[in-house]
Amino acid sequence: MKGEYKTKPRHLIIEYLKANADTRFTARDILNAIHDAENDLDRSTVYRNLERLCQEGVLIKYKETDINATCYQYSENHGSCHDHMHAQCSDCGKIFHLENGILDDAARKMQEEYGIDIDYGKTVLIGICSECKSQKKMKSGK
Repeated sequence: MKGEYKTKPRHLIIEYLKANADTRFTARDILNAIHDAENDLDRSTVYRNLERLCQEGVLIKYKETDINATCYQYSENHGSCHDHMHAQCSDCGKIFHLENGILDDAARKMQEEYGIDIDYGKTVLIGICSECKSQKKMKSGK
């Protein structure tokens, strides 16, 4: 993150991002988590910092239709998130980086059969993670 502004709000936002690196979040989530008497963040400060972090490649920004909101994901530790697809748990919201090329064959077939080039950085497959599945099994007694 070279050339970054070293402000207290930015530091607080980045700390939140790192603590929630495997989940999706919205600007409102950040505001709700950080906003208190000592950390008086306003919405424009959060959005401005999120946009800068997206431009720097620290965040992925995508539109999530089921909650009608723009969501973000911290991606600094995953290199370029535009080079691989993602999966997201529909229960807990955790994001998984599919970096092993598991879907390359499907992407090639999409291009060949439909003429569609997959935008890896914006592709999110929805499913249920193993942790949430096991919690559901425990609740149902199976």
